[in-house]
Order: sequence, then structure tokens, then C-alpha cells
Amino acid sequence: MADQAAPGTLRFQVLGPLRAWRGDSELHLGQAQQRTVLSALLLHANHPLSREQLMKAVWGPTSPTRAVNLLQRHASGLRRVLDPGRSPREPSDVLRWTEAGYRLTVPANGLDLIRFDHEVVRAHAARAAGELSTAAEALHNALGLWRGQVCEGLSSPLIDAERDRLEERRRTVTEERIELDLALGSTLDLVGELRQLLVDHPLRENLHGLLMLALHRSGHRTEALAAFRQARLLLHDELGIEPCEPLQRMHEQILTADPALDAPQPPALNAGAVPVEEATAQREPVIPAQLPHRTVGFTGRADVLARLNALVPAEGCDPCGAAVIAAIGGTAGVGKTALAIHWAHEVRDRFPDGQLYVNLRGFDPSGPAMEPAAAIRGFLDAFTVPPEQIPVDPAAQAALYRSLLANRRVLVVLDNARDAEQVRPLLPGSSGCLVIVTSRNQLAGLVATDGAHPVALDLLSPAEARSMLSNRIGRQCLSAEWDAVDDIITSCARLPLALAIVAARATLSPQFPLAALAKELHTVNGGLDCLDGGDDVTNIRAVFSWSYQQLTPPAARLFRLLGQHPAPDIDALAAAALAGVPPAQVKPPLAELSHAQLITECMPGRFTRHDLLRAYAAELSMAHDPNAERHAALHRMLDYYLHTAYQASLLLNPYRDDHIAPAAADPSVVVGQFEDHHRALAWFATEHNVLLAVLQQAADSRFDVHAWQLAWTLTPFFDRRSHWHDAASAHRIALETARRQGNTHAQAVIHVCLAYAYLRLGRYQDTHDHAEQALTLFAELGDAAGQAHAHRTLAWALDRQCRYREALPHAEQALELFGVAGHRTGRARALNAVGWFVSQLGNHEEGLTYCRRALELQKELGDRFDQADTWDSLGFVYRHLDRCQEAIACYEQALDLYREIGDQYNEADTLCSLGDSHYAIGETQAALAAWRHALTILDSLSHPDAAQVRAKLNDVRQ
Repeated sequence: MADQAAPGTLRFQVLGPLRAWRGDSELHLGQAQQRTVLSALLLHANHPLSREQLMKAVWGPTSPTRAVNLLQRHASGLRRVLDPGRSPREPSDVLRWTEAGYRLTVPANGLDLIRFDHEVVRAHAARAAGELSTAAEALHNALGLWRGQVCEGLSSPLIDAERDRLEERRRTVTEERIELDLALGSTLDLVGELRQLLVDHPLRENLHGLLMLALHRSGHRTEALAAFRQARLLLHDELGIEPCEPLQRMHEQILTADPALDAPQPPALNAGAVPVEEATAQREPVIPAQLPHRTVGFTGRADVLARLNALVPAEGCDPCGAAVIAAIGGTAGVGKTALAIHWAHEVRDRFPDGQLYVNLRGFDPSGPAMEPAAAIRGFLDAFTVPPEQIPVDPAAQAALYRSLLANRRVLVVLDNARDAEQVRPLLPGSSGCLVIVTSRNQLAGLVATDGAHPVALDLLSPAEARSMLSNRIGRQCLSAEWDAVDDIITSCARLPLALAIVAARATLSPQFPLAALAKELHTVNGGLDCLDGGDDVTNIRAVFSWSYQQLTPPAARLFRLLGQHPAPDIDALAAAALAGVPPAQVKPPLAELSHAQLITECMPGRFTRHDLLRAYAAELSMAHDPNAERHAALHRMLDYYLHTAYQASLLLNPYRDDHIAPAAADPSVVVGQFEDHHRALAWFATEHNVLLAVLQQAADSRFDVHAWQLAWTLTPFFDRRSHWHDAASAHRIALETARRQGNTHAQAVIHVCLAYAYLRLGRYQDTHDHAEQALTLFAELGDAAGQAHAHRTLAWALDRQCRYREALPHAEQALELFGVAGHRTGRARALNAVGWFVSQLGNHEEGLTYCRRALELQKELGDRFDQADTWDSLGFVYRHLDRCQEAIACYEQALDLYREIGDQYNEADTLCSLGDSHYAIGETQAALAAWRHALTILDSLSHPDAAQVRAKLNDVRQ
């Protein structure tokens, strides 16, 4: 720190090497371990750290046996250095032990990190008011405080984590400062600075956009466009993605010389500030009050509530401190949310500036975990921030959120968090704020690096459980049946959720004696005969019946029929097929079941429930629905999945050689339709496990045609996503059902499918056996196209074994047989196969001729799905003709098509060949990029080919 200070004033530096001064005299801070303790305290300045937190911060999870003594010794050493005039018996005004732990008090301007935060807050406030010059000045001041890495030269779990976090924040502030400099028309050398930043952070798309804008405004339009091409190539090679929409939009603006880019305004990658007059217009302050309704009859948890009350920050707390974080953890159903909301209501009056609440859905069957950016946007909306003042960049939105909470007393409830990473962007920077986090995770990272106070929630005590039931049902009702109450508590395992369900039953049916409820909990049997205290939803058959009995007849019938669905989740169209009604008519009973908590809508139009509910529904259906109705419902459901999968399959591969056509579906079934193969592929991905379960159910229920045809429809998806083990398993079931049906054609088709699955798994003898059986059956049927398909499969099996001379005759036979059958798509594929094999045998010019003929025919047919294979073959041929640039062009064509159709394995295989071609002409970096991308895909597929690619990378690196 270079600035002057009054004599005796303490100043600290952590944004660089750890240093401290008293006045203008630098202090000697002692040995490395003592300096590490001081660093941990400074990174939590004005906030107490317990001994346990400090030990974890300094030594990690394995502290030395004398850690407490060492910590005390280091604290004493620091007091002597920082507070030398103090008597040994007097408490230190600088470093003091409190009930909550060690607290290092730092003056308002005594720590560069605090000054950095204040300058950033000032910048955001100025920018929101349209005062861009002031905002830019503040960010320049903030960044000028950095002298190197955080606590440079020191290392500990906390320092390392904080170093990464603060470096990321520094990068974000740097980007914001550059945005403002550009908006103000600064003449600084931003191009050079941005190029250097991109050397260190090449995948930050916002930096690429700023560089493009800076080049454009400097009059270097051609270089700006080149910068976009370079960014696009980098993102494509490293991440396999296209540039983000703002980056592409800026590219279009530069291409069209959009005058908006020339004006001195905030860049397109971030929302601009509104005029000062509008931003500073007088408005009534908005005080959000988002806390949900608290649980009626909440009781117990006195010890936990006492601990939580001790955490509430006092009024007039140190503005340089950090927000208090209470992390409430425990198992599902233990009452985390109920406790958090109850306590939040108890202390809400101490937070006059508002209460915020969000369900982060970290462990919620209703959908994926909420992204922090979505939660922040909701909080900004709660404070009615005008949309034009909300930046586009999520990091800038988070900064604006923290700015809004600065110097305010706000209560923030973050319910059902997934992990610390989801929570961190939502933490305010103001010491007057209190954050309550609930999660099934321990959130150890939040405790170690953010100073969160862990609050573990356990099962209720017997006394608390009795009190809970008494509050819900009434003490008078309980007093006459204490034995039954204890029985209910035992059966419910003292889990609040289970007790609440029993209490609701008793309240809704006051005519039922408690002894009867206790008896129901004991008399259930089979898979539903007890409460599971460690499960998501601890239910019993009787509890299900309490909800079921309240259903309308259509909802009750649908619930029963859902028991025939073999998977945990189902979409609305499948539910409509089960019920035999149009999709519009199934929506009301689905909504009723959802409201009754017998199913959960995990995303729009998709519903889930656990196996216990499914088992209960199946029992009800067996008891109440005639066999004929149950059989018809199952038939309709199988029709839905078979025909929808068939439609999706045709989009994934409309040129299959072994085409089948299922019988017409039941007239009441509405079959799913898809706009393109991307949506078809997405449907298969969503329904993957459901379809496997349905296939097994079809086989078990003797719906043999549905079983083998459903397996056939799944083949293109299995191939696109490399689910070859699933393919083999599905087709083994299919073969059994085809044999049971006595269908020779079906058996032949499935033998080929099995051969192909085993080929992908490297089981070449099995491939050969099934392909030969298929050949025999197709010959008996006189099916030339089927025989050709089997020959082609045999050829590819031999290809995988590098037995090209044996493979070529099979490819030639396939070509002849496809010609006999008049199968032009198959003939094109066979032409490619022959070209491939003759080239493998050294006849590259001849191979080129065959592959070009194949490509011409495929283009004539509009067969983009098989052109990818032919482009790959052409790449191989050109590479072995020493025409590597043409080979690279062919491989890139193949890659585009493989990515378009979602064929991951072949994408990886072609990337390997592309890398080989680059390497052959000395383009080592391009080769490495292609191989790395291929390795990422193969590792994700757990494919053995990954070893070969890894070996290539290792060889080149050496």
C-alpha cells in the first residue's frame, strides 16, 4: 500500500503478497504459518472464525494433534505484532477471542480487499444511475489495488479457494472496466490489453466480443471479423460449441457496419445504462416480503432455534463485515424448510429492508436445479429494478444484486440448495444481511471458505414428536390414546414429514380413532409394509389410501392404470394412451393427482412418482379393474411407445435397410410427432430408460410383436448415443419374442441388429454367428436386401479386425444383392464399403472411384445420413494419396454431418482421422486439438478406442 496513513493506523494488503503497516512502518508478520493464520482472518475480516474453521482453513481436514495450541501461539504472536502497546492481560482491540471465535477488526480503509469491494459497489451504483465516467473511475481505482495474486507465496485450503474466487472476480471487474472504457470512447490501448487477456483466458466469450468491438471502433474492421473467426474455431475445437448469441450478433453488426457499434455506448454484450434522468427518478422504495406461509403448529427444535438466534447480526454492525450465513442441513423429510421458514418469520422484523426467498430445487423431483442467474434475476425483479438497468452478463447481474443489498438489512432464504457453487453467487456482501440456506448436502465448502455456520437437523425427539401431533390434532384427542400416539410415532420413525401425513389423516377424518390409524400402520404388508425413515417420501399403503379415496372417479381410474407403467416417469401422451382418452381429457385428472401429491409434475407435461406409489397403484388396479380393461390399457400404452418410437426412428435414419412397418395403433392413441431428427433424438434421450422398461414389460406380458418391433425402433438411437450394451440386451429380448412368435423375418432382422450391437462391443465371434444366422434365414425367405445387409455387417466386423481381404468379398456381395433388390440406398452404402476396402488393400485410386460413385448416389437420393460415412472414407483415401488438404476437407464434411445427426462414436472416430491428417502435414496443434476432442467423446462413452487416442497424445507430447 503506497498511500499515507495516520500514525498508529493499521493497514493490510492481501491483494498481492501479504503485508501490514502501522502508519508508514511495515510490520514483520512472523513465520509462514503465522502469516497463513493472519491471511485467513483478513479474508474474513471483522467476522469471527471458530477454532475449527481456522484449523480447517490453515491445515485442511487433517490438522496436527497440537493444532489448538499452535493456533493459540500464532494468535498471541499476531497480537504482539499488531497491538504492541497492549498489556498481556488486556483484551486486544485488534485480534480478540469471542464466543463465536477469533475476530480480527480492521478499520474501514485498512484492508485493500475491503477498499476493492467498496469501489466496485460504487461503480455499480454509478453505472445504474447512468454516471459512466464515475463508474469507470471507480473500477480503475479498484483494479489498481491489486499487486499480484491473493496472499502470494502462501498456501492453505482457504487461501487457495479464495485466491481462485477473487481472481475470477478480478477478471469480471476487468471486463466491466473495459466495457465502460469502450462506452466512454477511451483512447487507451484496449486492443493490446484484450489480446493479452485472451492469451490467459481463451474461452471467455465476453473477452472475444470486447476485442471485436475494440478493433471495430479502432477502424480495424477486417481484424474484428478475423477475431470472430478465430473465436469460433477455438470454441468449436475446444468445446464443440458455437459462439454465444451476443457474439454472433456482434459479428453480424460488424459485417453490416451497423452504426450502433460506432456510438459511444455500452457494448452489445452488456445492457447499457439508462439516462440519468430516468435512473434517478423518484420512486417509492420497494421492500420485498417473499417468505412463504409458515407451517401451522410448528414445535420443538428449541436448541437449534437458540443457536440460530445467536447468529442474527446486531443493528449497527460493522459495515466492513460479511453477511452471516446459516447452513441448515439434514436428511429428506427432516423439516429443514419448515424450520428455516419458521425462524425467518420469527426474526423478519429485524430485517426492515426486506425478505427474499427462493427454492433452488437442488434435490427436487419437480425439475433440474435452478441456475443462480435465474434466482438473481428473480431477486432483482423483487426490488423492481427496471429491465433496462439489468445487465445481460450474469456476473454483472450478480454484482448489481450485491450492490442493491449493500448497507441494507435483508433476510435471504435459499431453500433446497444443491451445493456451495449454486449458493455462492447469491450471497450478499453486506454485514447487515442474514442468509439461511437449506440443503441435504453438508455444504462443507460454504463452511470452509465462506464462513457459513453449519446447523445439522436430526429426527425429532419423542417429546417433540408428541408435541407436534398435539399441535396438529389437538391435545384432547391425544390424551385419551397415548399408547396409540407412541405407536404412531414409532412407526413414523420420528420423521416430521411422516408425522405430518398421519396428522393430516387424523384431522381430515376425526371420526377415526388414533388406535385405528396406528393399526393401519402395522397391518400393511409386502413392499409397502413399513415407513422408511431414510427415504425421500416415507409412505405406507394406508397413507396412499387417504389421498386415493379423495379422488374423483376419472383421477382414481388414471391413478390405478398408471400402476401398469413400468418406469418412474411418464409423459402426458402416454398417460392419455393408458386411459384411452384424448390428451386434452387427461390433463384434469393429471392435475388432480399432482395436487394430491400422488404424482409430481417434474417438468411441463411430464410426471413422476416413486416405486412405492406405483406398486400401490398396481395393487389397486388388480383389485378394481377387470382383466380385459387392464389388458386393453397395456395394449394402448405399448402402441403409443412403439409408434412414437417408430416415428422418431424414421427421422434418425430414414434410409434403414431392414425397414419394417408396425400394425396400426389403437384409434384412441395419439402418437407423438417430431419436427426434425434433433427433436426425435431428444425424445429418445428423455425416454431411454422408460423404453427399456416398456420393452421388458411387453416381453413379460407376451406382447411379442410390440417387444421385437420396439427393439428394432431403438436401434438408431442406440447407435447415435453409443448405447451398445443396451442394444444387445434389448435385441436378446427381441429375439426371444420373435422366436416365440415363430416369425422368421423378425428373427432374421433381429439377428442382424444383434450382430451390429456385438460388432460395436468388439464381440466379433458373436457378430459372425448372428450375421450367418441372419443370412440363412433371409436366404430361406428369398430376401436379397436382407442378405445384403447381413453381408455388409460381416464386412464391417472383419474391418474392425483389420481383415480387409476377407471383408471385401462380403462388401461386393452386398453391392450385388442390393442391386438385385433395387435398393438404391443400400447400393450407395455398399459402394462406399467396396471403396473403403479396396483402398485399405492399397488400391486408392480405385477406392476413390467407388466412394465418389457412392457420394453421387447419396446426394441424388438426398441421403445426408449416410453421406457422413462416405465423406469419412474419402478422407481416408485422400490421406493415403498424400492429398492431406483434401482429406481434411472431407473429414470436416463428415464431422458436420455426424454432429448434425448426433452420432457421437463416429464423430470421435473421424476426429482421430482428422488429427492424423493434420499431424501428417506438420499442423501439430490442430492435430492435438482434434485428438483431445475425440478423447473427450470416447471417455464419455467409456470406449476402449480411447486408449489408442491417449497413446497418440502422449507420444506427441513426449
